[in-house]
Amino acid sequence: MAKIINRLRLKHMTLLQSFIFLCCLMLIIVLAVITLEFGWAESIRLRLTDRSSVNDWVLPSLVAVVLLTVAVGIVLMASLFYRWKLKRPLEMLMKASENISANDLGFHISYDSQDEMGELCRVFENMRGQLEKNHKTLWRSVEERKQLNAIFAHDLRTPLSVLKGYVEFLTTYLPQNKISEEKLLDTIQTMKVHIVRLESYTEAMNSIQKLEEMPVRSHAFEVDQLISLLNDSARQITKQRGKAFGSSMAADSKKIAVDTHVVLQVFENLLANAARYASSHVSIHYSVSKSFFSITVTDDGVGFSDTALQKAMLPFYRGEVWDANEHHGLGLYICKVLCEKHEGSLQIDNGSDGGGSVTASFLNGVDK
Repeated sequence: MAKIINRLRLKHMTLLQSFIFLCCLMLIIVLAVITLEFGWAESIRLRLTDRSSVNDWVLPSLVAVVLLTVAVGIVLMASLFYRWKLKRPLEMLMKASENISANDLGFHISYDSQDEMGELCRVFENMRGQLEKNHKTLWRSVEERKQLNAIFAHDLRTPLSVLKGYVEFLTTYLPQNKISEEKLLDTIQTMKVHIVRLESYTEAMNSIQKLEEMPVRSHAFEVDQLISLLNDSARQITKQRGKAFGSSMAADSKKIAVDTHVVLQVFENLLANAARYASSHVSIHYSVSKSFFSITVTDDGVGFSDTALQKAMLPFYRGEVWDANEHHGLGLYICKVLCEKHEGSLQIDNGSDGGGSVTASFLNGVDK
């Protein structure tokens, strides 16, 4: 029976088609059995025709056997329908529900039937995949927020300690008039510098919060139009630093759909960093595919150190550079956040000819 049903491609039928097919199949079998039972009853009656009581029990027995055959047929049909169309997908969905309830999203649902249960399993698998993606995104966001708060608290500790020390110094010696006016003004000026530093850190944290809440809205553009816009920005940024730049492009399409505000903000951050570290020249390579738009910015400087390759995308990482106090070390971290919001990524490396190389990628898609 199982081989017959499999050969009839029952898995490719809808639930209604399968139910009607099994009903018809079972009806044929039941009618065949009932026909045999009538023949059996008639043969018994003919063999025992000399007994007057034969009709008293043959007919009721025949009716009972026919009813039993119909009941067995119905039960058998229902069992076959459940076994071949419902049992396996229901077990898979129940197991999947238990896994989701236990916050275990590392499973997969695979059911190749083309009926409604197969479609339900595919929809459930899509839902599981989206839940897993959202869970990973949320977990990564929570971990990054914890890391950001820890780094922020660490960086605040120094100015707060300095301010606390100066407050204790003034509290101790100012009432005794043991501080000269020049020393007092110098102390106040130093405290002011650290207060401004605290305010700057606070503004940086607010900026990061705004970036994380910023929506991404992609719009279609001509590739040449976007590249021209980016090159204009590159020309201005590198000119301010007294550096030169060159660009190249590889495109599989003349159209692109990205959020230009996000792309420009990432691009300008990368160019500013590259121009800061470059000796004389910055190279830009644009790559357009059906899935992603990528920008690789390479400078001819000394490149990233081993430590920088590990930590450059961390918030407030500045490294040991001469202008460390001119920025908060948020450039690459902001680029990373924006790229991920645009369903892309940020990668840092050293170029084959030396110098730092940073690649930002953005999903090339329709409006979100």
